[in-house]
Amino acid sequence: MAYTHPLGEHRAAPAFSIPSILALVCAIASFFFGAGLGMLLAVAAIVLGAIGLLASFSPTVRGGVTSAVSIVAGAIGIIAALIKLIV
Repeated sequence: MAYTHPLGEHRAAPAFSIPSILALVCAIASFFFGAGLGMLLAVAAIVLGAIGLLASFSPTVRGGVTSAVSIVAGAIGIIAALIKLIV
């Protein structure tokens, strides 16, 4: 989908970045697996979330809030994986 900028420039509508979507998927999946794989997915969510957050500074990319939520969920996933490891 495209839109016309008030100055007459033709730009594409911003789209979600792939890292932000993958970060959210990894963060959610980290809660459904055991300690080892859950920890790995949580770390992947944090890394991909950081990449997605940096990419969202571009005006053609969306997903900053999604990436930030994924980073927080990844941190909670690490805590959950540590609790699964202990219990």
